[in-house]
Amino acid sequence: MEYKVVMYSEGLLGSILLGQSRVNTEKFSEFLNGYGRDGWDVVTMEKERRRELLFFSREAFMVILKRTKQ
Repeated sequence: MEYKVVMYSEGLLGSILLGQSRVNTEKFSEFLNGYGRDGWDVVTMEKERRRELLFFSREAFMVILKRTKQ
């Protein structure tokens, strides 16, 4: 087995214009499906709010993946 930790977050522009940025579920699905096509399975994920440029924040996900070692 091999494991990989990846971070997913939306661009900073939404945070600057709207004061916060939420994750687009369609883009997040595409992100996960891309890893799935490469044989990765999600083990767990954690949502966090990341501070950017003092006053702005955005949602991010830390995703832990695993697959059979190739």
